[in-house]
Amino acid sequence: MTTVEAGLLLQPALAGVAVVAAFVVPARSRSVVVGSLAAALGVAGVVTGLAAMGGAGGSVELPVALPPGLPLEPLLLAPDRLGGVFLAVAGGVGALAALYGVGYASGPAASRTGWTAFVLFLLGMQWVPVAADAMSFLLAWELMAIASTVLLLAEHRHRAEVRSAALWYAVMTHLSFLLLLVGFAVLAAAAGGTGFDTLAAARIDGSAAGVAFVLLAAGFGAKAGLVPLHVWLPRAHPEAPSHVSAAMSAAMVKMGVYGLLLVVLRLLPEGPRWWALVLLVLGTASALYGILQASVTSDLKRLLAYSTTENAGLMVTALAVALLLAAAGQRQVADVALTAVLLLVVSHAAFKTVLFLGAGSVLRATGERDLDRLGGLGRTMPTTAATFGVAALGAAALPVTSGFVAEWVLLQSLIHGDGRSDRLLAVTLPITVAVVALTAGLALLTFVKAYGIAFSARPRSESAALAQEAAPSMRAAVLLGTAAVLALGLLPGPVADRLAAAVGARGIEPVGLFGLDLPAVDALLDPVALVLLAGAVALPLAVVGLRAAARRPRRDVELAWGCGGVRVSPRMQYTATSYAEPLVRVFDDALRPSRDLQVSHAEESRYLVQRVEFRQQLSDVVEDRAYLPAARRLGRVGVLARRVQNGSIHRYLAFSFAALVVVLLVVTW
Repeated sequence: MTTVEAGLLLQPALAGVAVVAAFVVPARSRSVVVGSLAAALGVAGVVTGLAAMGGAGGSVELPVALPPGLPLEPLLLAPDRLGGVFLAVAGGVGALAALYGVGYASGPAASRTGWTAFVLFLLGMQWVPVAADAMSFLLAWELMAIASTVLLLAEHRHRAEVRSAALWYAVMTHLSFLLLLVGFAVLAAAAGGTGFDTLAAARIDGSAAGVAFVLLAAGFGAKAGLVPLHVWLPRAHPEAPSHVSAAMSAAMVKMGVYGLLLVVLRLLPEGPRWWALVLLVLGTASALYGILQASVTSDLKRLLAYSTTENAGLMVTALAVALLLAAAGQRQVADVALTAVLLLVVSHAAFKTVLFLGAGSVLRATGERDLDRLGGLGRTMPTTAATFGVAALGAAALPVTSGFVAEWVLLQSLIHGDGRSDRLLAVTLPITVAVVALTAGLALLTFVKAYGIAFSARPRSESAALAQEAAPSMRAAVLLGTAAVLALGLLPGPVADRLAAAVGARGIEPVGLFGLDLPAVDALLDPVALVLLAGAVALPLAVVGLRAAARRPRRDVELAWGCGGVRVSPRMQYTATSYAEPLVRVFDDALRPSRDLQVSHAEESRYLVQRVEFRQQLSDVVEDRAYLPAARRLGRVGVLARRVQNGSIHRYLAFSFAALVVVLLVVTW
């Protein structure tokens, strides 16, 4: 038995034990026991995924228990190198989320149903990238979808927003499933089988391939949160328990990216160039729209949700660039872009896990998600502040973090793509470079806002002033995640080398112990030099600051006139709303904000102002302009349908008779 086979068998065994424990272990110790077993399930996924990435083979058939009369082939699990990458990502994120949940989960999230759904969610998410046929894939996909919907509903009795978010999520996730079901059905009909090897060997082309690509790209794009199918992300992530939000954003969204890679690299590897153009439009639009919405929102978890749309957009953009370059015969540069896809996947999994878990610690300590009511948490929550800060550096793609490595590799492929002999590349590559650069700039502004407003300056509410540090298991999870963010940034060579092998990319070479060399584009990344440069810049500033602090001990002196004392009150500080106001004005046409200004004058005076009240509301333009009008039309159709469904048994029998007549006529014809 290989390591992969042992790991694949261990995962359902651990999940089964965890589910049993969720029902038999007393409530006071349920989170510790089941959370530990869920973390072990995640670790098993990491080990199995790393083994598959290393080339260890193996397959497992798991029987599916169904009632008699509903025969179904056993689940066939056989991860390849690419599936191993996503299995390791899902397992690592799941392990950290489970460890965090030991101290975080309470109320409905710590109930028998809550922990059972969490374990099944992790199991389904880890089975998606190892499924070897369409039926196994769809069953694992649906297990992941249903379990995550149950988790999202954890607090539906306490907040109406949870019910609304769960409805949006359920509709979008099952729309995704329906699209995938039809797409795989088209491929299976053309190939005569459902196994991925069978589908790949059939070399399907023509209209069947085009229809299948559109359906599958839409289904996987909905799960990845690509615009315009992203509307569930900013609703679901803020309302789910924070350890669930971390798993959904950092791992579950990646299953959509995995599906796109599966389609264009394995099942339909010889698609036309318009496929790449479709992916490029979806990716760049998602990256820009997502980070623009994140930069102007003041809800911390909603900000992180929109940031996930941005990161998924960058992954799909890198994939589209790789396909365009490969079609133009620039195979080596295309391999660099393909490696960037997986670097973005792994990088986002690391820093977004820490960011969501950090946001959960802030929410648990203060009861607030609104950045305008936070502040000063750097003193009261030092561990959370430090880890959130490192993850924010990764999200902003700054050295020496995983985000910097991933976007650096992507930019190298864009800059060194040769468009002189290809008009399509000559147009798309410069535009894509501009989009990535603008996205990076807005991401920097977004996370400066998120960190600076939440953790610096003075508390803007009593709950922020009284905040306390998170529980030990919660701190351990974010510290491990932060270590991963830094490790991926400091070891780009070995990491990129293993990831490139997963997609058969060449020209990715480690240099020394840490460095990364891209000979195809004549680029070299040396993290040691970056660390030394950062130290050379930071050391003088640190010395000056420490000497100044030693000479002048800090004193808080409050004077009546405010000079030389505590001069800054929370009302005099920037808020998240005021910080983002210039961006709102610059991108006014895209964001469409609604503003309301009310000025109250003193009695019997037109000139003395007693009170000024300003309100600004930002909403999702895609949701307002596309989804809500469509929902209203469907609602009207539903009202009209009530006239038909009036409860009359005679009318229902007439419908049945008419349907039977139609069927007989069709069969006869």
